[in-house]
Amino acid sequence: MTATVTPSASVDRSAGVTAPAGFRAAGVIAGIKPAGKPDLTLVVNDGPEYAAAGVFTTNKVKAAPVLWSQQVLTAGKLKAAVLNSGGANACTGPEGFQDTHKTAEELASILGVGAIEIGVCSTGLIGERLPMDKVLPGLKAVVDALGDTAEHSLAAATAVMTTDNVPKQAVLKHDGGWSIGGFAKGAGMCAPNMATMLSVITTDAVLDQPHLDHALRNAVGKTFNRLDVDGGTSTNDTVLLLSSGASGVTVTPEEFEVALTALAADLVKQLQADAEGVTKHVSITVKNAATEAEAVAAAKVVAEDNLCKTAFFAADPNWGRIAMAVGNAPTAFDPQLLDITLNGAAICVAGGKGVDRSEADLSGLEIDVVIDLHAGDASATVLTTDLSHAYVEENSAYSS
Repeated sequence: MTATVTPSASVDRSAGVTAPAGFRAAGVIAGIKPAGKPDLTLVVNDGPEYAAAGVFTTNKVKAAPVLWSQQVLTAGKLKAAVLNSGGANACTGPEGFQDTHKTAEELASILGVGAIEIGVCSTGLIGERLPMDKVLPGLKAVVDALGDTAEHSLAAATAVMTTDNVPKQAVLKHDGGWSIGGFAKGAGMCAPNMATMLSVITTDAVLDQPHLDHALRNAVGKTFNRLDVDGGTSTNDTVLLLSSGASGVTVTPEEFEVALTALAADLVKQLQADAEGVTKHVSITVKNAATEAEAVAAAKVVAEDNLCKTAFFAADPNWGRIAMAVGNAPTAFDPQLLDITLNGAAICVAGGKGVDRSEADLSGLEIDVVIDLHAGDASATVLTTDLSHAYVEENSAYSS
């Protein structure tokens, strides 16, 4: 039987990757960021199991750590993951890959494991090599700082932040005696296929690697890949899932996937809430599409359309912009049947004007858009944000 787990009832944000048994973590200041903020995170799996899985960016331009982690995960096992902020190590050529390899080798030597058991992630400005004279000494410091408390988990979630305002973590403790914990970072360059987004998720459940991998891919498809802040799919996007098996509890693939999806959904809500320049949390649901893929595609077009996003920012119930965007989507429907509801107000009915615009109150933080295509029975929801003055200002000054 599939377990019933809901994020609102079961997910706790007071802890993260160290909550499951068998994991230690740390976050330290290594000096990678010139501002002297935390910038190096380590998560270590103490076993007894070391099964791992990963999902990575679909961008053709992949950062060196993505290429490395994809390669080592072909063995389906990780004993640690090290993540730096302050530099993406993307578009840095063979030298950048060598820097990633050197990072894994140095950390492996300190931990007494193999370099092929180390996942590596980076986030920050694209096109610059990492200051290895800071990274390598930092590895010893972050190992020395390892611990399994909630404070260690928070430090790990904090040291991966770039333009994030707050750390993002969560844990789900299952009644069966096992748990899942994780952190995520990301605030801009966020689109389906993940989101300038790094996430490490840990579990002490006992589950074989193929099922672990399958559950992660399904959960990412329903959560991280349904966040679209600005249409930009990063070069570094990574989600790593590590299993220690330390609870001794063997779980079914079905109940594990439900719990994993619940945890990931909560992390995504935190990413949406902390998006760059956000003033509106927008949920776009397309229902009664011919296929789920078409529902996702239509919702994504609305989420990325700048005219829609500026209307959301202005709290303007301009449903014509939404209709325009849906009409540009690769989605089959009859425009004379199109319905659009904004925060419960049926503002567009049968392809034309519905209730008066004044009935759609968008003045609050949350905007709920429901688009009914009347073309099938599939549905999907994509989360997005508005396009604000602050978003433009932050991203126009990002590299300076």
